[in-house]
Amino acid sequence: MTLSINILLLYMDIEYKNIHVIYSLEDLEIYNEHHNHPESENTILSQANVSTVVSGDTASPTFKFPTSTAIDMLVLETLGVIGSLVDNEQEPPPAMLKLHAIADKEDGWIQVVSSMINVIPMHNPLGPSVITLLLDDGPLPSKDSVLRLSHMFQLSQRFGKIQTSATQQRNICVVLGCIAEKLAGPSSIAILSDATLDYLISNLRDDIEPYVVLYSLIALEKFAQTSENKITIKKRLIAEKQNPLLELEKWATEFHYVKRQVGFCAQWCLDNLFLMEGRNYSHDAVDMTGINVMLNTKDVSEYLKISPNGLEARCDAYSFESVRCTFQVDSGIWYYETLIITTGVMQIGWATKDSTFLNHEGYGIGDDEFSLACDGCRRLIWYNARSEKYYDRPCWKAGDILGCLLDLNKQEIIFSINGVPLKPCTQVFKTVKSGFFAAASFMSFQQCVFNFGNVSFQYPPTDREYQTFNDHASLNPEDKVVLPRHIYVDRLRRLSVREDSCTLCFDQKASIRLLPCNHRGFCQTCSKQLVECPMCRATIDEMVLDDDIGRYLRR
Repeated sequence: MTLSINILLLYMDIEYKNIHVIYSLEDLEIYNEHHNHPESENTILSQANVSTVVSGDTASPTFKFPTSTAIDMLVLETLGVIGSLVDNEQEPPPAMLKLHAIADKEDGWIQVVSSMINVIPMHNPLGPSVITLLLDDGPLPSKDSVLRLSHMFQLSQRFGKIQTSATQQRNICVVLGCIAEKLAGPSSIAILSDATLDYLISNLRDDIEPYVVLYSLIALEKFAQTSENKITIKKRLIAEKQNPLLELEKWATEFHYVKRQVGFCAQWCLDNLFLMEGRNYSHDAVDMTGINVMLNTKDVSEYLKISPNGLEARCDAYSFESVRCTFQVDSGIWYYETLIITTGVMQIGWATKDSTFLNHEGYGIGDDEFSLACDGCRRLIWYNARSEKYYDRPCWKAGDILGCLLDLNKQEIIFSINGVPLKPCTQVFKTVKSGFFAAASFMSFQQCVFNFGNVSFQYPPTDREYQTFNDHASLNPEDKVVLPRHIYVDRLRRLSVREDSCTLCFDQKASIRLLPCNHRGFCQTCSKQLVECPMCRATIDEMVLDDDIGRYLRR
C-alpha cells in the first residue's frame, strides 16, 4: 500500500513566523548575507547541520532558499514519520497537516517548497516521494505562485557568490516535475521558460551528479505531457550538437545504480517521447534469445515503464503501478529473484489473476486476499492490505537481491534478502492455492530487475528442489516485443473489435450483467475486479451471467 493519503485540509491555528518571500536578486543577496551567519536566529540550517542535508555535495558554503526553521522542522518531521504510514485510511501526521495549512496561503506555499528543497537529503529513499506527496496532496498553487517560484529558481542559478548544492538541484528538479504534471496545460507551458529548459537540458551531462541528471530527465518527461512543451523540448534536444539522451541511454546496463536509472529513463524517452529520425527503437535492437518469461505488457497498470527485454520495470508516476509476469504456476515449488535498483517502496511477491491493480487508490500486490508481497524499504510483509513488520533484517539497499520462493506443496511463501530467509508466510493460502504469478507494485521513482531463470540465480534455495519459470515457459516472438506506448495505443485503435467484446478489455466475450443497475458488457475476468459499476458508479450487489439470470456468480 502506498504512502498516498486522501488528506482533508484542516485549518489549524498556526503562528506564521519569520515569513520571507524573495522576489529579486538583490533580495537573495541580502537574505543570504544575513542567513549564512551562525548567529542568525532564522537560519535555514545551522552550519553544523549543513553536511547532513547536503551529504555528498562538494559545493560549500551553500545557497539556501528562504524559509523558516519552524517549517524546516515540520518537513523533516514529516520525512521521519512518513515510512510508518501504512494505511490509506490512516490519519495524516500532524506535521503534514500543518504544512498543508501553511501552504494554503500563497506565501506559505512558496515557503514550504523552499524548505523541501533545502532540507530533504539526497540519500533518504523516501525523500523525492515526500516532495511529491506534499505537493500532490496539498493545495493547488496558483499560476502566479508557480511563476514566482520558477523565478526564484532562475535567480538561484544566477547567484554566483554561493552555489546551490547537488541535493538542492535534485530537489528543484523533483519539484519542477511534480508541478509540471499537476498543472499540465497552459500553466506548464508558462513554467517551462527558456531559462528553465536551458537549466534542465544543461544537466544532461556525464559530469553532473547522476541524481541531478536523473531528476532533470524525469522533469523533462513530465513537462512533455503537454504537447506544446513536448515539441519545444524535442526541438531543443535536436538543436544540441549531439542529443545528450543518446549518450545517457548507454548507462542502461551500468552497475552504478543511479546511472542505470538515468540510462533506463533516457532510453524510454527516446522510444516514447523524443523520437529521433534514424534511430531504431530499442525493442528492435535487444537480444531476446533465451528469455521465455517476462513482465506482461498486457497485464500491467497504465503508467509502469518496462524495459525492452521485459525484465526491468520502473515507475515515475505519482501512483502505485503494478505488473504480473507472463507465466502462471499451479503446483510445485518455484523461485525467482529481483535485483533492487532503488531503495524506496516496492511490494514484490506473488499474485493471482484475481488480484486487482488500483493504482490511483494506492492498492497493489499484497493489498488484497489474492496476493502477498515483501516491502524491504519499510520492512513489511503485506497481505490483504495489512502489514506485518519484520525486525531481523535491515532495510534493503541498491544491489540487494530479493528472493521469492513459492512452495505449493507446503503452502508457504518464503522471502529472502541476499540469501537470508525471512519466516515463512502462509496467509494467502487461506484464499487461493493455485494460479500464481510473479508480481510487483512500485511507488514513484522505483525500479528493479527480475530474474525468472534465464541467467543463474545469485542466492538459490538450498533446502529444497525448485523449478524456474524460464525452464517451463515459452513465448511467441510477437509476445516478446515491448512496444513503445504510442505504437501500442495506435495498434489498439486499429484493432477490429467484436460486437460482443468486453467493454473494458475488448479481449474476452462480454457475458456478465451487474445487479441492481442491470448494466452489461463485461467479461468474467474484468467483472471480478469491479467494486462499483463503471457506467453508473452504483455499488454492485450481485453479478449474473447475461444469458442465464438464474446462475449467480459469487464475488
